[in-house]
Amino acid sequence: MLQIVNYPHPALRYASRPVTQIDDALHATVRAMFDLMYAAKGIGLAANQVALPFRFFVLNLTADPQQKDQEKVFINPEIVKRHSSIEDEEGCLSLPGLYEKVRRARRIRVRCYDLEGNLVEHDADELFSRAVQHEADHLDGKLFIDYLDPQAMRSAEEKLREFELTYRQAQRRGEIPPDEDLVRRLDGMTQLPADVVSGVPPEPPAPADPDQAPAPL
Repeated sequence: MLQIVNYPHPALRYASRPVTQIDDALHATVRAMFDLMYAAKGIGLAANQVALPFRFFVLNLTADPQQKDQEKVFINPEIVKRHSSIEDEEGCLSLPGLYEKVRRARRIRVRCYDLEGNLVEHDADELFSRAVQHEADHLDGKLFIDYLDPQAMRSAEEKLREFELTYRQAQRRGEIPPDEDLVRRLDGMTQLPADVVSGVPPEPPAPADPDQAPAPL
């Protein structure tokens, strides 16, 4: 069962593997991620944040589960253009309650595949641009706190220590496996053949053969 992992879970620092197959399992994973995102009142969620080391994320800038027409899925995204820059506040579902100002490109063009395997491009600005950049960073193992200047980082340190303490206490209680085991699991997922990975693993991702059994989640 998928759940959002919190800092400092090693999946959040794990560089993702490209998606190469779009099948029923990936569709189910995407739906589950949207549900988790809405429950957490977020607008975006990357696969790393549910401990899946694959290159895709979901967005709905309205954060409203009733507005499914606003849902967007980004598979193997690549930001191909960036214009100017702007600083604004960001938070993260894996760092709940922590908000700091981050400078990012004001406008971007992102190229990705959708859930039907079509190559699409989005010209994004304002919140859309920021959300795409934030989630794309997740896929490279980056967090918004990596962009903080020393003064902002000092203001975030107490909250980060709280996250670390809570996480390590959960490990000591046996609620979270040791980091070494988690990393081995991530490594194992990325090394499996494409047809047995949970909906994923470079070429364009191909829609699954309708007569082929979906990969297990």
